Amino acid sequence: MQIISSPERSSWPVLLERPMLRTRDLDSMVQPILDGVRSGGDKMLLAYTEKFDKVKLATVRVSNQEFSESESLVSDRLKQAMQHAARNIEAFHLAQVSAPQKITTAGGVTCWQKPVSIGKVGLYIPGGTAPLFSTVLMLAIPARIAGCSTRILCTPPMADGKVHPAVLYAAGLTGVTDVFKAGGAQAIAAMAYGTETIPAVYKIFGPGNQYVTAAKQLVARGDVAIDMPAGPSELAVVADETANPAWVASDLLSQAEHGTDSQVLLFTLSLEMAEAVNREVMTQLSVLPRKDIATLALNHSRTFVCRSMEEAIGMVNAYAPEHLILASDQAIDLAEKIENAGSVFIGHFTPESAGDYASGTNHTLPTNGYARAYNGVNLDSFVKKITFQHVTREGLANLGETIMTMAHAEELMAHRNAVSIRLTDQHG
Repeated sequence: MQIISSPERSSWPVLLERPMLRTRDLDSMVQPILDGVRSGGDKMLLAYTEKFDKVKLATVRVSNQEFSESESLVSDRLKQAMQHAARNIEAFHLAQVSAPQKITTAGGVTCWQKPVSIGKVGLYIPGGTAPLFSTVLMLAIPARIAGCSTRILCTPPMADGKVHPAVLYAAGLTGVTDVFKAGGAQAIAAMAYGTETIPAVYKIFGPGNQYVTAAKQLVARGDVAIDMPAGPSELAVVADETANPAWVASDLLSQAEHGTDSQVLLFTLSLEMAEAVNREVMTQLSVLPRKDIATLALNHSRTFVCRSMEEAIGMVNAYAPEHLILASDQAIDLAEKIENAGSVFIGHFTPESAGDYASGTNHTLPTNGYARAYNGVNLDSFVKKITFQHVTREGLANLGETIMTMAHAEELMAHRNAVSIRLTDQHG
């Protein structure tokens, strides 16, 4: 990792740049796929699966037999691990359930807000170089708690035409209603527009490669809602003199191995710590199964030797990382100064892996700087909140003059009349 000492504030925007995505080129490649599935349904979906995934399928629906077979292919140890993680994820998201609270804003005027589940949601689970069955837990559990009636899942088939058994086990564990063998932009199109087999949904969730990300953003322009804008995985680590260089290196590599376009940043206060972490990165990298992927990610990753902790935190807030680890004895105090981050991992014994799998928080998080304005997936992501108001005759009398005065000032006389006709009608 390149080491940059005492970065001047004026250079932060350039130094904190992410790997560039050529979105215009991506859109031009993805839009024809979306159009193809929209007009051609299952036939085009199967054709794109054969073209991109090199798998010829007769149907995209996962059968009950495939579900049954997957049960025996997942080890008891992994099942127990998934069940443990699921319990923690469920506990964290159950705590987010809120009851409507009625508020009297004026005499005779009662207002409240009620969370109502999004009826149909689609969950996208990447395949490719790693079967992310943990993401099934992160998305399907809050969807079930929220009460979404249709919870479908799309994921690319493996070379044998089947879905990874751990993904199917997680889907069964979390109550997914249907699983389909479809990946990439074509899966996003199927969930957005529907096919003969896959129902159209109201909102699409889940991470993916740059083509999936582009597809989600394109369908979100007018066809269906999405969880958030997203891009490649990223991690920032703030490490002071109390940090363990080997532990910090392991954290950096845990994100670098996600993909070649991932980015990891280290913020520290001493060149000695920076160099020690770099040495550990190289040592640990050499034995990683995914070292080729991690190596490419490290090519656009950096270490910053800052003049003070205030400067380090300032750079972190400017970067707005998806994941942030605070490797310091003072981590709890530092956490209070974080303004922009998807998820924060506090202290030496809180690796980012904890949140990825089993602490209970959701690992579907904003990337590419969107943490400045977006939060990660939570229970609210699966509901919409409808407001209600009940106004009695007394209440309208209390509000009437205010409403009519404001409506008149905005020259919206029908608005004014909707109040005055009620207040002057003796038979109402």
